[in-house]
Formats: sequence, structure tokens, C-alpha cells
Amino acid sequence: MYRKRLLVLCVLAATLGCSCAKVETELPAETDVGEQTSFDEEKSLHIIDISLAAMGTQTENTSETKLAKIERVIQRLEEQGYAAIDSKNQINMVCADQAIDFCQAVEEKGQDDFMLTVISDTFQWIIYDFHCADGAVTVARNIYQYEDGDMQLEDSAVYTASDWKYTAEGYIMFSGSWYSEAYSLFALSDMQEKVALRVLPLDEKCRALNEAYMMPIGYVKNNMFLVDWSEDDFSTLDFYDLFDIFYHQIYGKEVPYEPSDNLGVGTVYQIPKEEFEHIMMAYLNIDSETLQQKTLYHTDSKTYEYRPRGFYEAEYPEHPYPEVVDYTENADGTITLLVNVVFPYEGLSKVFSHEVVVRPLENDGVQYVSNHVIPSEDNIEESWYKPRLTLAEWAEVYGAE
Repeated sequence: MYRKRLLVLCVLAATLGCSCAKVETELPAETDVGEQTSFDEEKSLHIIDISLAAMGTQTENTSETKLAKIERVIQRLEEQGYAAIDSKNQINMVCADQAIDFCQAVEEKGQDDFMLTVISDTFQWIIYDFHCADGAVTVARNIYQYEDGDMQLEDSAVYTASDWKYTAEGYIMFSGSWYSEAYSLFALSDMQEKVALRVLPLDEKCRALNEAYMMPIGYVKNNMFLVDWSEDDFSTLDFYDLFDIFYHQIYGKEVPYEPSDNLGVGTVYQIPKEEFEHIMMAYLNIDSETLQQKTLYHTDSKTYEYRPRGFYEAEYPEHPYPEVVDYTENADGTITLLVNVVFPYEGLSKVFSHEVVVRPLENDGVQYVSNHVIPSEDNIEESWYKPRLTLAEWAEVYGAE
């Protein structure tokens, strides 16, 4: 069941090409909004013309990053009075006052229109034309693909937002569904997207700290930022998950210790002491004795026993992402980051907040010092996280000691 659902989601992600939109396969209620909302083609074509001109001036600069290219286009759109943002919320939304005014109209059950351009790192232009009346929001949306100096319309949709909110953290979060004949034949349901777009600006230093220290770890297949721990007590951490992540950070590739292709067979590796400890100690101020106590270490062979995550430890593909919203530079050289967990798939701009202390090192290195989840009655359980099997569970699943 999981593998079938994963295949569906992967195909849809490739089709949509929009990282701000999450697709699920639940059958939603049908809506007919074709007569309610029309897409402003004239304004959209003007946005495309501005974008093409901006992209055309960048073709000779081959060293420019994708994000820098997108930022330049967004600046051009701002000059012409158009609201725009990148799909991963890495650039502050321009003309954000238009979004705030529209959200105010929604709250007051008034009437208003708002067009927003969202540009992805695959150079897709997602242009939303929002309309509101009596508290309801209808969405007309076109997706264009930029390639070889031209834009091609790839997809269009019109739907009523089933959920719309402007959150306390400064996000527009909305979702909705629409009928697609091709998709309905494939998945027996309508298309659906969930979108999270930051309206309020973030300090650039917060963005830089997030990119340097939070994004490389994130919340996928690890509990580093989900539990409390410190250099005085590492007991809650799963070092094997961190080994996978740190290995990728150091070598730029996935760990070579892969699970068996046979789902019914458990795989066990013995990793040399020097290799395992080199990787772990690059990011944690931890000694050999502590590592050996918290893992399966064999003194006779001087190896760490390692079991890769298998099919029974797979997580669903929808995950939140971290967002540093504040920081404190401490007297001892460490930095305390205040981080919100943003989960577009669940329509949450703050699942919970946590404080992460990092110790910057020379040559852009870093040691992670501690994590503390800030208690709140509004905190939501981390439903996406799947811990590794315990030794007893692993033996039961694979029938081996």
C-alpha cells in the first residue's frame, strides 16, 4: 500500500513540478467553479513578458545560481507592481501588502482580487489569480515552464479553496481540489494541492543560518530536532540516522551501506571504528566511549554494527521544513537558533518551535550542541517521523538474532 501511494505521489510531483504544492490521493468533494472565476490572461501575459526579458539578460552569466536568477526576476516583477515569491520561500515576497490586503478582505468577507507569481527552482512559473467574496476564495491557476528562452503553458486549474488562512507566523496557507480527467483515471480521485507561502519578510541572517545549519539536517528520517538532548546527555538521539545524514554532508553522496533488495532479508554491516567516529565527531562534540555506549560496538573487531533502514522503516514522503525566525549570538561563540517547524501538507506554519544551539567552526564547519523543544499546548505530534526498528523488532521482522 505504501509503495503504491509513493509511486502516485512521485508521478504527481514530476507532473506539477511545484515544491510549494503537496498532492494527496483522498477523494475530495466535487466543486464547480468554472463560472465563478476566470483567469486574467492579459495580466498573466504581462508577467510572462517581464519574466522572459529578465531571464534573457541572464543567459550569459553561467555562474549565477538558480536562486539568484529567480531573485532577479522577482525584482523585475516588483518594479512593475506584481507580487511574487519563490516556491521554497527562500526569498521575501515582493509587493506583500497586496497579499495582506487580500487576506484582510477574506477575513472581513469582502470582495477583492489578487495575482501572485510563484517561481520554482525548476523554472516553472505558477501564477495564481485569487478572488474572494463573502469569505470564500476561488483560485484560478496557470503553470508555465521556461525553456530555451520561451514559456509554455503546461497546466490550468480553477477551484474553490477548501481551506484558506493567514497564520500568526505570516503565512498564506490554502488547499483545494479540481477535476483532472487524466489524473482521475489514474488515481480515482480529483487533483489536490496544499500550498504554504510566506508573506511577512524574514531577516536575511535568519535565512543564512537556516540554510547553513538547519536545512542540511531537517526532519527527514532523523529525530535530531524532535527531542531534547545536549552535549551532556545524547541518550535520546539515534546515531545511525545521523550517521546517514553526516555521511552525505561530508562526502556528498548517500551511504554505501544499502538494505537488501529482498524486503524479507535484513542487512547488517560492520563499519570500522575510524570511519564511523570520524563522521560522527565532525558534527558532534562526543568521545569514543559515549558513542560505543549508545550503539552496538564490537571491541574484538573494533567495528560499529550498522543496520540500514529498510522497507518497514520507510516514512511517508510529506515532511515539514525548518525556518529560523530568530537567533542569539552567545558569549562562548555558540549561536542559539529559534526555529519553527513548517508543514505545508498539514496546513501548519508552526507544528512546534525549538531552540538549537550550534558551534560554528573554521572552514564553515559546525558542531551541534543541543536541541530543546519549547513546550506549548499548541504543539502537534510529529506524525511524519518513523523511528528505526529496535534490535528486538528487527529480529522479529527478519527472523534473525
